[in-house]
Amino acid sequence: MTTVENEQYTVGLDFGTLSVRAAVVRTSDGAVIADAVSEYHHGVMDEVLSAGDGQVLPPDFALQVPSDYLHSMVAATKEAVAASHVRPEDIVGLGLDVTSATVVVTDESGTPLCELDEFTNEPHAYIKLWKHHGAGEQVERIVALAHERGEAWIDRYGGTLSSEMLTPKALELLEKAPDVYNRAAEIMNMLDWLTWRLTGELKYSASDSGYKRLYQDGEYPSKEFLAALNPDFAEVFSEKMSHPVVALGERLGGLTPEFARELGLPEGIAVATGNIDAHVHAASVNAVAPGQMTGIVGTSTCWVLPSDHFAVVPGVFGVVDGGVSEGTWGYEAGQSAVGDIFAWFVENCVPESYHEQARERGLSLHEFLTEKAAAQPVGAHGLVALDWWNGNRSILVDSGLSGLMVGMTLATKPEDQYRALLEATAFGARVIIDNFEQHGITVDEIRIAGGLLKNPLLMQIYADVTRRPLSIATVTQAGAHGSAIFAAVAAGVYPSLAQAAVQMGGVISNAYVPNEEASQRYDELFAIYLHLYDLFGRSDETMHELRQIRDRARA
Repeated sequence: MTTVENEQYTVGLDFGTLSVRAAVVRTSDGAVIADAVSEYHHGVMDEVLSAGDGQVLPPDFALQVPSDYLHSMVAATKEAVAASHVRPEDIVGLGLDVTSATVVVTDESGTPLCELDEFTNEPHAYIKLWKHHGAGEQVERIVALAHERGEAWIDRYGGTLSSEMLTPKALELLEKAPDVYNRAAEIMNMLDWLTWRLTGELKYSASDSGYKRLYQDGEYPSKEFLAALNPDFAEVFSEKMSHPVVALGERLGGLTPEFARELGLPEGIAVATGNIDAHVHAASVNAVAPGQMTGIVGTSTCWVLPSDHFAVVPGVFGVVDGGVSEGTWGYEAGQSAVGDIFAWFVENCVPESYHEQARERGLSLHEFLTEKAAAQPVGAHGLVALDWWNGNRSILVDSGLSGLMVGMTLATKPEDQYRALLEATAFGARVIIDNFEQHGITVDEIRIAGGLLKNPLLMQIYADVTRRPLSIATVTQAGAHGSAIFAAVAAGVYPSLAQAAVQMGGVISNAYVPNEEASQRYDELFAIYLHLYDLFGRSDETMHELRQIRDRARA
């Protein structure tokens, strides 16, 4: 794409689970001039501590290395800027987003504790990724105590919390690795650590603070509440999370000389307040007004919904005033595994003959299975699955749940199971949408972004199951694109996010429209899904008991 003389540009950085994506975006119309991706060197450490002594990690751990984020950020940014042929002096701002509730602990200078010799082999000193579920016991105590004491803030989280959030992870740190906790000067989400590195100023994102750190109406939970959880936890916010909270779209600070040199960008350009990876997609698809739901469909899925009012909605992942866009209440719900489930199936459950056929046709296994699954009439496989391979985030908020598939016979084929898994994630999405509407929060339209847009069968299934048309993102890197839109606001190019999103965001409207015959058949399957959902999610303890047996066997 050709750059335009006298135009202004921003850089958006999207830190995902496995890589960082950088995009150079023109502020006048939101065009992505160039983008680049750089994978983290160590990836996700969920079996062994590969960055340390190689020790076997406990179940439900998911760790990362902080320096990987910086190295990949530099590599992706330099590549994108070079490919754009934009003059660095025309780049006026930088914005970033990170997977939500990805937590790092540091000393006073911001050095992650895992980089200190004394903690190189301590798993709790590393980044705890969003899908680290080691704080299950802690979150149960936090929720029980909040209800016992009648804490008002618990309603902002649908009456429950997830072990993915920062506060349970901080309590886990205290109780599982007190030496690390006591040495930590700062406990923060990665998005705040990255903006600290880039600007030299430690300030917290209002969005992430509200959704993941229990910061509501300008306050954290009281010291009395925290002390009741653990006396040594009473001062966690005042001692280890004591910095200012900054609204979205604000200029958090200017780019430091060091990172200006590293990134090849002008010193002092605006760095926007960090944001949650899923939430910036709403700006990319111009869905920042009440009733416009954004589904960010990838390895996991986040559903983001602005509303003009607050209501108690059980099972949401958080409700924050201004959490998505100014002047609205931002609701977040989600599914802990979507693309991860499809990847698990392809990696573990497909016979070699399918691999051979896919190779002969020049297709990936996902493409091959999708093609075979698409040829089936709705319901022909006779299967229903529960999409809980990484627990249930919404609306049950239970990381101890697990996957299930019902209806398999000796005639069941891989494409049958693959399609059932696709459908299961769509059923999980419908539960979330129906739950919003049942509690008075309107869903007027659905806009979709994320890596799974490339699967047209999946998108059509979502339209048919939800009985709603889907509008889809116009860019492939909607996360980096959305962060670049926030950067344009921070740089003063636009006075508000709403105006920036109109000018720089956009969708292909009604790209997928529900088919009534398919929707009717899916209604039958969805009724069975709901029966299984209630049985195994609310009434039966089988999944929890199996997990306990597993943990005892591995101990």
